[in-house]
Amino acid sequence: MSKKADMVEVALKGRLGEFSLDVAFTAAGGGVTAIFGRSGSGKTSVLRAIAGLERFEGRVVVAGKVWQDESQFVPPHRRAVGYVFQEASLFAHLSVRKNLTFGARRTRDGVDKANLDRTIDLLGLGPLLHRDTGNLSGGERQRVAMGRAILSRPKILLMDEPLSGLDQAAKNAILPFVEALHASLGIPVLFVSHDMGEVERLADDIVVLENGHVASAGPLRKVLVDRSLGFATERDATAILSGNVIAYDESDGIAELDLGGQRIYMAMDETPEIGTRRRLRIEASDVSLTRATAADSTILNRLDVTILGIETSGRAHVAVLLALGTGSESAFVASVSKRSALRLELRVGERLTAQVKSVSLATSYRRPNRA
Repeated sequence: MSKKADMVEVALKGRLGEFSLDVAFTAAGGGVTAIFGRSGSGKTSVLRAIAGLERFEGRVVVAGKVWQDESQFVPPHRRAVGYVFQEASLFAHLSVRKNLTFGARRTRDGVDKANLDRTIDLLGLGPLLHRDTGNLSGGERQRVAMGRAILSRPKILLMDEPLSGLDQAAKNAILPFVEALHASLGIPVLFVSHDMGEVERLADDIVVLENGHVASAGPLRKVLVDRSLGFATERDATAILSGNVIAYDESDGIAELDLGGQRIYMAMDETPEIGTRRRLRIEASDVSLTRATAADSTILNRLDVTILGIETSGRAHVAVLLALGTGSESAFVASVSKRSALRLELRVGERLTAQVKSVSLATSYRRPNRA
């Protein structure tokens, strides 16, 4: 767990034209915190204020350094920020290599060759180094922009919807690089997005903004199943759980993970390292409920669960919030028809079996363990 001195503290309040902002949250000193919300909710304003590009009243502290409070305002050029915008904004007159080293050359210690080589390898930029930036694809441009940002030795990396301008094929191509980047950094990353799929794949924590205010903040796995926010009642609701790999069968490619004392099985193309912790994604539509324990089934995953809540989800369905065993730390959702819920007479507090048809990795890049 991050020490308080390493954390990001943000408390901002004020107006920008017709827009009113009043937010307060903390973010971990390592890992990825998503800033999520609809267009106009204040996501970009928060990032720009942290960077010092917009000025609101309040307080901003990064890695123990006060960048803003009632007595001071550190100007943008003195804030150690790496900023990746929606548009890569590369220098057209410089090669990819010179774009990468531009920020580093402006720091006190100059270009760190080892760090440069590591970043080039991490983001797969080797084949691009001598190319002109005008001949790069959108995904390639964003990878260069990310490399340039982290080579400036920032204390925090701010990413403002860096994937929003890419088509789905380009997103799919760049996401593994973004995952690898986030997993390797020892600094906080604030990742702005309005795409929950990106958030599920990349974030550890989340701050949900609505109309310039914080609607919720905390670990992603908890916020996704917070009934007051509505994520859990959507037909495409998903949940993020974490489990430790305890076995892998090379003959059929099935990994066995410990999930709070219960076992869950999933297909993995690559042999996982035993003992590593992996993030799992479970879609509500892939979960069914039963009081039976039929062994003759193609569904491998059957989990002992307790019903925490039942909420309406559209005209014909209900969202059933489930906890593993009898606790509530690891929760996920089943989307079932109202007819089935009535026929089974489901009730809060009841223990039964959840059958999970499909489980996927929320991220393809292995993250370090976090408390």
